[in-house]
Amino acid sequence: MQSLIDQIDDWLPQTQCAQCGYPRCRLYAAAIVAGTAATNRCPPGGDITLAALARLTGTPPRPLDPGCGAARPSSVAVIDEARCIGCALCIKACPVDAIVGAAKWLHTVLAAECTGCELCIAPCPVDCIDLRPLAAEQPQAPEGWRWPTYPPQRVARARRRAAARAARLATRTTRARQSSSTASNRRRIQTEIRDSVARVRRKRETARDPSAGVS
Repeated sequence: MQSLIDQIDDWLPQTQCAQCGYPRCRLYAAAIVAGTAATNRCPPGGDITLAALARLTGTPPRPLDPGCGAARPSSVAVIDEARCIGCALCIKACPVDAIVGAAKWLHTVLAAECTGCELCIAPCPVDCIDLRPLAAEQPQAPEGWRWPTYPPQRVARARRRAAARAARLATRTTRARQSSSTASNRRRIQTEIRDSVARVRRKRETARDPSAGVS
């Protein structure tokens, strides 16, 4: 059986847009289960998601919280390469690693992976990123699918990519902490060694000249 978090997460379209106030859809699902977030904070999911979350949590349906923004058609980000300066800020902001490039090199968006979350737009210092409607050649939602503008293939990929990115960043953070701890321990040991050497030297000097240890 799926946990309640899994069931709620399954009814979120996985745009990872953070409009709900949480950086990942799954974190929003966990907050709902914990009772720290309301079920009406997912604009991309629209009325379908709001109704499903109310049903899963056994709470009355509530209209979308206007403070979270409004629902909009599925879209993808497009980078104007002529204006891109290669700052890499958009790459850091993308929650599903849908932007490729390197510092001081042009960046491009993987349209098949982009969720249209808009999180890459604000950090761009030269305003070279725009949102465009999902192209007709992109996979479309099959008839009867819960979200007409969010095809199941894109939802599934976005969930996997968001989870993979979160795991990678968590590993990086853990390694950084371990490295910092190792460096701190190294400095502590070096200090203890210097103090020990200094004490031995003072003892030797005192042994040779008892008056040296008297101030």
